[in-house]
Amino acid sequence: MSLSVAITHRLGDTDFDLSFDAPDGLTVLFGRSGSGKTTVTNAVAGLVTPDSGRIAVQDRVLFDSALRVNLPVHKRRLGYVFQEARLFPNMSVAQNLTYGSRFAPPNPQAPKRDMIIEMLGLGALLTRAPGDLSGGEKQRVAIGRALLAGPELLLADEPLAALDEPRKAEILPYFETLRDELKLPILYVSHSAVEVARLATTVVAMENGKVARTGTATDVLSDPSFTPTGVRAAGAILEATVAAHHTDGLTELDAAGIPLFLPKLDKPTGARVRLRIAAQDVILSRSRPEGLSALNVLPGTIEEIRAGGGPGAILSLSTPAGRVLARITQRSVSALDLSVGTTCHAVVKTVSVAPADIGGA
Repeated sequence: MSLSVAITHRLGDTDFDLSFDAPDGLTVLFGRSGSGKTTVTNAVAGLVTPDSGRIAVQDRVLFDSALRVNLPVHKRRLGYVFQEARLFPNMSVAQNLTYGSRFAPPNPQAPKRDMIIEMLGLGALLTRAPGDLSGGEKQRVAIGRALLAGPELLLADEPLAALDEPRKAEILPYFETLRDELKLPILYVSHSAVEVARLATTVVAMENGKVARTGTATDVLSDPSFTPTGVRAAGAILEATVAAHHTDGLTELDAAGIPLFLPKLDKPTGARVRLRIAAQDVILSRSRPEGLSALNVLPGTIEEIRAGGGPGAILSLSTPAGRVLARITQRSVSALDLSVGTTCHAVVKTVSVAPADIGGA
């Protein structure tokens, strides 16, 4: 089920003029704070009325200025997960979960209550009040409430922004489950390259109310010329297969024949994963290094070198495992005599890839 958005709108000093199609899967609106991601999401939800344009889910029109169509929020068949859980404090978890379904039109394909409770691990929380829940538990209840409204599309506006790192790590797998098992289309707002790399099947990158780029997470995040949230967010996405779990606490991955070692993953042998390697965590060597503690070495060829206004440069390498980005100084580029076509090796420390950077492929 695809979402089609083509709108113009003026809000404050920002002129929105954009169009994009979000296919099945999890589509991320990605960009800096203030780029317009939430405004677009609210337009889809019916909380903001664009000046002109058209919004449709599959063939069902939610808004069309030319046809004077503007469905009210409660008739759009959408679920919305906000930055804060926004649970009703006077209701139990069970009552919060069923609240949205009271007003939703029947949807025979909607997931059942027991299935959602089990999937989100909410069984032990049903009798508790929101005030007795952790931040991660509250957000899981908010997700469950949105799903039990039987939506055709789920909207999630930076749902992890208010959580600390442990709680973010707790919630991320649930969105993977929604993407992979429920097959529910999701429009997800984020300015986090980590979340984009882990979750997105499609990325719509935004700048100043415009669509700057669309594509897969690999294409967008691995492009050294495109860093909408800053060079520190630059990084590459590799897909690999879990090859073995070793007794010393490391998991070995097979990335197109290249072995990669990471701290032990809670995934079975044969599982497909994708991982983000930040450009700033990559070291380059002209020859295969010896006598290093780093275990991950990827041979490659330099495809592109982009120097910034400061002392740094981002290099793109073609490796058997996929494109890898390295952020090094221009002095190092000169000292190593690096240029397009140079063969070299990308070195990545095992512990530099955080658990949040690893998800299901």
